[in-house]
Amino acid sequence: MSFLVITSADVSRIVSSMHHSRLENLMAFVFHTLSSGSGFDAPLREAITMVQHNTLFMPARVQGLGTSIKVVSIPRHPADQGGLPASSLVLDESTGGIRAIVNARQLTALRTAAGSLLATRLLLSIPDPTTFLAFGAGKQIEAHVDLHLRAYSTIETCTIVNMSNNQRLTDLIIRLKSAHPTVTFQPLILKEDLVQLEQVTRAANIICTATSSKEPLFEAKWVSPGTHLNLIGSYTPEMAEVSSDLLHQAGKVVVDSREACASEAGELIKARFNEEDMVEIGTLVHFDNNSPDADYKKLHALCDEVRQAGKITIFKSVGVGLQDVAITNMVVNLAGEIGTRIDSYD
Repeated sequence: MSFLVITSADVSRIVSSMHHSRLENLMAFVFHTLSSGSGFDAPLREAITMVQHNTLFMPARVQGLGTSIKVVSIPRHPADQGGLPASSLVLDESTGGIRAIVNARQLTALRTAAGSLLATRLLLSIPDPTTFLAFGAGKQIEAHVDLHLRAYSTIETCTIVNMSNNQRLTDLIIRLKSAHPTVTFQPLILKEDLVQLEQVTRAANIICTATSSKEPLFEAKWVSPGTHLNLIGSYTPEMAEVSSDLLHQAGKVVVDSREACASEAGELIKARFNEEDMVEIGTLVHFDNNSPDADYKKLHALCDEVRQAGKITIFKSVGVGLQDVAITNMVVNLAGEIGTRIDSYD
């Protein structure tokens, strides 16, 4: 038996040709499948605490797409700038053996950003957004900014807020300027200039947060009506990037998984949101014949109900294993001659 090893460089080559609409549609199918209650198997993630990392294990299977388990290690200390080491093991549906091992560091960010882009498409009430505000400077924010700027050519300015003025922030701004030369990018250091932070928050049409913060990053009263927020960072009850007041401004919060967010999303837990206060994003789309090859259809009436529930819209994602199955199997299917074949493994 042989299997394929796909490195980080290989992944970059493969995903460079993926159009943002294809990624958006893939996540729509994943969330639609999850909300349907059938056609998948996705146990809640398991966690192990290591000396320097909290390591998460996320097995899942999606009928028609494949089976995989992702292992991702999250640094326990904020000063750790090593990112999120991650790998996915893809199984062969026929033999049960290993089909591929894929570096998932970039894919974790890409699939999360694609889910957020889907939420923005469904919920943003502003047809031509011009301002984008991001909190964080890691791969998640890079993927979120990149996908949204590719999807919305009307965005003119992007502010990236980070805890400190470090090399990672500088390098991120350089890469984004190179990829999107018509957009004006500005860095901002959290807690150093609250006046400017308030200004950019009030002006933002779209806000994305991807930090490990345990306290609100900005004041709820600064967020303007009609703004859409994608909250990505928190994954434990102790973490929270925004205040309970901000969540209540939305009325209803759209989530990737009600079950997962009820137990893992610190903001929702602290705001005492129950599952009735959450709307799964998969219920806001429809697929003819439940085929991943079809384009998703937006259920306008249900999306309007979410928007009318409050002054702003919020999508909270803690990530589900089905997303990893989908994006990883797509990469393996598109690999062609890319990657290293390991022969005679078993």
